[in-house]
This record gives sequence, structure tokens and C-alpha cells, in this order.
Amino acid sequence: MAVELKNLTKRSENYSQWYNELVVKADLAEQSAVRGCMVIKPYGYAIWEKMQQTLDRMFKETGVQNAYFPLLIPKSFLCREAEHVEGFAKECAVVTHYRLKNDPNGTGVIVDPEAKLEEELIVRPTSETIIWGTYKNWIHSWRDLPVLCNQWANVMRWEMRTRMFLRTSEFLWQEGHCAHATAEESQARTVQMIKLYADFAEKYMAMPVTIGVKTANERFAGALNTYTIEAMMQDGKALQAGTSHNLGQNFAKAFDVTFANRDNQPEYVWANSWGVSTRLMGALIMTHSDDNGLVLPPHLAPIQVVIVPIYKNAEQLAAITDKVMPIVERLGQLGISVKYDDAENKRPGFKFADYELKGVPVRLVLGARDIENGTVEVMRRDTLEKHSAPLAGIADYVATLLEEIQTNIYQKALAMRDSQTYVCDSYDDFKARIENGGFFLCHWDGTTETEERIKADTKATIRCIPLDGDDEPGVCMVTGKPSKRRVIIARNY
Repeated sequence: MAVELKNLTKRSENYSQWYNELVVKADLAEQSAVRGCMVIKPYGYAIWEKMQQTLDRMFKETGVQNAYFPLLIPKSFLCREAEHVEGFAKECAVVTHYRLKNDPNGTGVIVDPEAKLEEELIVRPTSETIIWGTYKNWIHSWRDLPVLCNQWANVMRWEMRTRMFLRTSEFLWQEGHCAHATAEESQARTVQMIKLYADFAEKYMAMPVTIGVKTANERFAGALNTYTIEAMMQDGKALQAGTSHNLGQNFAKAFDVTFANRDNQPEYVWANSWGVSTRLMGALIMTHSDDNGLVLPPHLAPIQVVIVPIYKNAEQLAAITDKVMPIVERLGQLGISVKYDDAENKRPGFKFADYELKGVPVRLVLGARDIENGTVEVMRRDTLEKHSAPLAGIADYVATLLEEIQTNIYQKALAMRDSQTYVCDSYDDFKARIENGGFFLCHWDGTTETEERIKADTKATIRCIPLDGDDEPGVCMVTGKPSKRRVIIARNY
């Protein structure tokens, strides 16, 4: 076994340490020289690329186009929408000067005091302000609408406590920003995109999610409503995996973005924004992986199949390679990514452990005896089960197996979530049980005061008001006041 695999902390011993170690040992990312920032390594970035490519295709199928907006935002732009600037002010990195110069003392470089900017620039924490400042130039008539733009970018939010992928000062994401002629169109797009995220999470990430609406206390700064997808990690904590915001006319009014409607009357446009980030990488790891390393859903695995030859000499390797190459070709025709690892600098045992650690869904092992018998050893990463399969038609067999694995890990994650979701009506019971994690379906009286009390008492928050939940009148478990329906309360990342 690889040393990396032997030394991986068990989830049951220290879940947080297990996660941190796995990110590094599976070669996904590492800490950078800049505090709070990370280096995403090639294998980790390959997973992000598959997420990005899939989402990009899904966005474009709904009419969205990609654009790019500046990294730096004038400070005055953030001041125009009061709630927005208040929400992000404490997280902003500020550029105050535009030049360095050699230190007269000969000790390196210093900021040139004469190069102070007339107006400070903010490294974007999100792009609503710079984009709405731009849309003012684009939108004049109802014929210019809708504007459906997305950008793939990096953002900066100065975080005090960071964890790779889950919460870093700089991270990668996409942010969609749409402008519409009517409130109804904007609301429809807001809901359409959160459902798109849920579809991606379940069909590609194999991660069950709950779609819901955030409370006023938890919604995006400057939004009328925030929709969220909430996922449960294996330790019972919630993770907000994607959001879509109905911005109403708030940003249009702040930046004076108006259009002449069909009656030739001026009207403010209606807006929404929506985004997911590299936090999805953390969600993917914590939803599926085990004490042996990553477990990747086949739909997002950079390498879906690895083939490892077992041989004693060059003649045996040549014979195995002759058998393998048609398999590699057929897998490629089926759209399956495959790696034939015939490298001589690592022993088979190390390769097995390494690919297991990195979560490759299917491993095929082929030796001289297998060729004689017309068979191949198949190992599936989700269950760690090995079996022998006929060599003839193995590529088509693997294609079916990959879909079986995709379904299996989704069902496993769904069963885990369902087993840790509880209906709860007693606050004392809730406070005792929340220590062990889980989603709690509880009645809440709708007040911010009660919401803040729950957080202060238990470190748990109202994750969302489920979109598909049934109206079930009851009484708040905290105050005993009337409640229209249950909400999901959990501790979260």
C-alpha cells in the first residue's frame, strides 16, 4: 500500500483532519505562500474543469452567454447599494497604490507614496456593482432585454478561518447576471437556475440536495430573495452548494439602469444573479469519499478507467499491450476517459493504492494468465469489490458499470441524508441532538430574534425553507408562537 493511504486519518477519529489530509494526499490542492489562498493542482483542477465544462454547457442551453468584467471595482460603486456594501465591507481587499519603487535603504521594494490612487479599488468580492455599471451602457429599450450573461472568474473575500476548497480568501466561481423587462421573467430565471444547479448536483455530482429559500437574515446582501441548494456532508453538517438571487430592481435603481418599455415609458430593469464555486469540490469530497481516499462519481472523474498491466518481462508487456489498445480505443469511442499505466518506475501495488486514493471509479488489471483465460480483473472504487470479467466486450461492460457506480453512490448519499434527517418539535430535544449533526425539520415563528437565539444557543442556523415542503401549520419549537411550515436547521460549513 502507498504510504499516503496508510497514513490517512480515519473519518471516525477526526473528520476535519481526514478532509484536510485527503485534499493534499489525493493531489488536489495545497496551501500557498499567501495566507488563506490555495494552489489547485492539476488533478484537482481537472475535476473542476469537468464541473465547469458541464455547467457551461447547461447554462448555454438556457440562452446564457459568457462575458468577462474587471477584477477591480471602484470603491464608489460599492457605496451605491447600501445593503450590498454592508454585507461585503468586512471582507474586501483594497488597492490603494499603483506602483512600487526600490527602497532607498537597499532592502527591497516599498510602496511609492506618490503613487496613491485618487479612488481606491476593491478586488471583486462579487461583481454586481461593476456589471450593473456596465449594463447601463447596454440597455436602453425593451428590445435590448433580456441580457443573460455569465462569467467564469476568481473573487477575493478576506477570510479569517480558511479550509481548502470550502472557504478560502481567493476562490474560483461562475457568476451569472441577468437583466429582464418584467419581475415575472426575472423570478422565473432565478428559480430556473437554482433548479439547474440541483440537477447538476444530483446527476453529475451524485449529491442529493434540497432546494429552498433563505431567511431574510441569511439572504444575499441586496437581494429580495435568495434560493439555495443545501447538501448534507457525511458528518451531518450542511453545505450551501449554490445560490440564485432575485435582486428585484435594487441594483438597477442604484446604477440608474432604465429602459423604454413597450409603451415607450421609462422603467427600471429587473435583475437576478446566481453562482457556484470551487466549494463544490469540497462538497464532492465530503459527500462520497471514505477512509481509503477519494470516491469520485464517474460523470466527473478525470480518469474514469485505469488499466494496469502485470508482467515479468518486455515480451509479456507487449502481449498485454496488444490486448489493451483495442480496449482503450473502444472506451474512447464510448466517450470514456481511460489511462493505460504501463510506467515501469512504480510497482503495481503502489499504482493500485494511488488510483484508489485518487478515486478512479474503475480499475482493470491484466496479466499474462488473464490473457490465457480471456478474462480481466475489475475493481470498482465505490464498493472496493473485485471480480473477474470476460475480456471480450469489456469496454461496453465497463460503460454500463460506470453508470451503475454513478447511481450507487447517489443512492448511498441519499440514504445517508435520509437517515440523518429528523422531524423535531421540542427545543430541548433539538439542543441535545444537534451535537451529533443532521438536518432537523422544525417549526419556526418567522422572526429574526428566534433565528438568532437558535444560532447563539446551538451554533446551528436555518439553512432554508424547503421549496417543495408541504404547508404544515404548527407552533415554533422555541417560542410556541404560530408557524406556517417547517424549516431545515443544521450546523453548517
